Amino acid sequence: MKKAIVLLSGGLDSTTCLAIAKQQGYTCYALSFDYGQRHASELNAAKNCAQQFAAEQHQIVKLALNQFGGSALTDSSIDVADHTGSDEIPATYVPARNTVFLSIALGYAEVMNAEAIFIGVSALDYSGYPDCRPEYIAAFQTMANLATKQGIEGHTIEIKTPLINLNKAETIKLGLSLGIDYAATVSCYRACEDGLACGTCDSCSLRKKGFHELGVNDPTSYKQ
Repeated sequence: MKKAIVLLSGGLDSTTCLAIAKQQGYTCYALSFDYGQRHASELNAAKNCAQQFAAEQHQIVKLALNQFGGSALTDSSIDVADHTGSDEIPATYVPARNTVFLSIALGYAEVMNAEAIFIGVSALDYSGYPDCRPEYIAAFQTMANLATKQGIEGHTIEIKTPLINLNKAETIKLGLSLGIDYAATVSCYRACEDGLACGTCDSCSLRKKGFHELGVNDPTSYKQ
């Protein structure tokens, strides 16, 4: 049976990726990261989503990215701003985060003899992070082919990005067709311990926009 590592944050996009991987017949090994993020309630959501879609395993790897700071998500001295629609890379960008996450997923994939890694990056309706672009994924794929025993032996570990050309409304529509309960996911950068969303940060705004454009009820629990 074919195996896949699925990067699972507990948010809307990564949960959709897990559902897609299951639908495509992969035995899924979910991989989450406790990296010192301020919205750690997403990890509880990840656990619930991994159970909902019967992941074979769910690993949570601890990384102290907050030791370096440099991001509003890992440094309490930097505020998470409300969504502004600016084209500038926001303060919530975590330096090299996807590179770190994908590298660990690549090692895990070799250990598990997996043939794919799913990551929920999108180049549409996103915050402008440089490590979500197709060019970045293509570059990482080239590196993965060169840097792994499987790659050298011709057994490529494919970096799969099924959402990269979808906007949020299209992603939500796909996820609903696969049975996702989006009320169980946490996307907010300011989410409290119970997972309640602020409704105004970048991630909340993009998520709300998706439900609105699709014309379906937004099941997210927001702070009063």
